[in-house]
Amino acid sequence: MIGANLPDVDVVAYFLGPEADLAFRRGWTHGLLALLLWPFVLTGAMMLVDRMVQRARRATLPSGLVPSRLLLLSTIAILSHPILDTLNTYGMRWLMPFSGRWYYGDTLFIVDPWLWLALGAGVMLARARRGGTRIARVALGLSLAYIVAMAASTLAGRRAAGAEIAAITGEPVSRLMVSPVPVNPFQRKVVVEQAEVYRTADFRWLATPRLAPASLRVFPKGPADHPAVQAAARTTLGRRFLGWARFPTFRLEPAGAGAFVVHIIDLRYADQPGDQFGSVSIPVTAAAGSGPAASQSDLTE
Repeated sequence: MIGANLPDVDVVAYFLGPEADLAFRRGWTHGLLALLLWPFVLTGAMMLVDRMVQRARRATLPSGLVPSRLLLLSTIAILSHPILDTLNTYGMRWLMPFSGRWYYGDTLFIVDPWLWLALGAGVMLARARRGGTRIARVALGLSLAYIVAMAASTLAGRRAAGAEIAAITGEPVSRLMVSPVPVNPFQRKVVVEQAEVYRTADFRWLATPRLAPASLRVFPKGPADHPAVQAAARTTLGRRFLGWARFPTFRLEPAGAGAFVVHIIDLRYADQPGDQFGSVSIPVTAAAGSGPAASQSDLTE
């Protein structure tokens, strides 16, 4: 359990503010170098704990701990974390610190109740009955089958949702996300990029049409080339948020005397300014807003 949660030590960045959180979450502690290092750190720590316990008990016989087996268990436990992180819409930066590229599976909701149920029941039944190993294997098999089914549903959903939205709007789809939702594995949230707009909708496998017409909403991308937006994108918070966002929209709010508040919203998790998760608001002075324009790479770095 320690190994499966160890990469999340970067959660401390949350308490340092959104700039630090966006820079470090699922990055340095989840990336390639950290994944090579963590198993040895955990193995060493557990061996030290074992030695301390043996001394406290004044044991005369060795505990039976085998370092190579402990290292293997630590490696499996630690690798399970980024693999599962990759399966949700938040994503993972596997190549940190060499590359900040995000990888997304869009397969499982970040706290999937059915996966928790299968694994939790497996643990409880394995402890309560004999033949616990077999029960544990069945629970893992069911969990894997569920993940594969959800992945297949996401891939098929991308094709179906893209085709339906293109047919409804008469515009080609350049990019889309089909996101799992809590509890209902037969429903998805769809975010689509088309020309100058994004569209969101609810997708349902058990309904006809699968794309609920009443749920279809349109979000302009916003004035990305406006000097105030460019200035906001050059700030540390703006740069890091845009490096994390997948479907960013921009909204300008006049703040008097030529100043603005630039709202940047990632449609994965928010649809309006002020949403606690998925949006940031950056005040920009008139002087900053009239400065030199940032390049497109500054907006998407």
